[in-house]
Amino acid sequence: MTNVLQKTWAEFLAPLLQRPKRLQVAALCHRGDADNREYLLVTSRETKRWIIPKGWPIRGMTSHEAALQEAWEEAGVKTGNANSRPEGTYVYQKRQPTGWSYPVETLVYSVAVTELSKDYPEAGERTRKWVTAEDAAEMVDEPELQEIFHSQAS
Repeated sequence: MTNVLQKTWAEFLAPLLQRPKRLQVAALCHRGDADNREYLLVTSRETKRWIIPKGWPIRGMTSHEAALQEAWEEAGVKTGNANSRPEGTYVYQKRQPTGWSYPVETLVYSVAVTELSKDYPEAGERTRKWVTAEDAAEMVDEPELQEIFHSQAS
């Protein structure tokens, strides 16, 4: 009976009740040339897992400008050049305090970092770390984001 209920939920009820994907923008921050390129990861505030800076679109800003703003707030990227075309996308499940989650599609913009600040809005809430593309792919949880890092390593 349990299998029938699980199958009914997974194949029929859950898709009917799921919200459409919401959209976020993210910054794939990097420094160095192709042979020595490193990528900047930060920890999430609640679970402390490794992520790239991301957030909701900001009214009055283009998507890549909003990604650069998130890089400042979450990782202290004081100056950087954000590409206006996304490097790729990934989907993750945004957890809510209620325990429910919903899918979020994230546009990833390449950001060449030119200056970092020690003092930035979320400095006390996150840890940041420069790593290789291979290491970043191992550290993040989202399979599509891992693929983006794998493509950077090639």
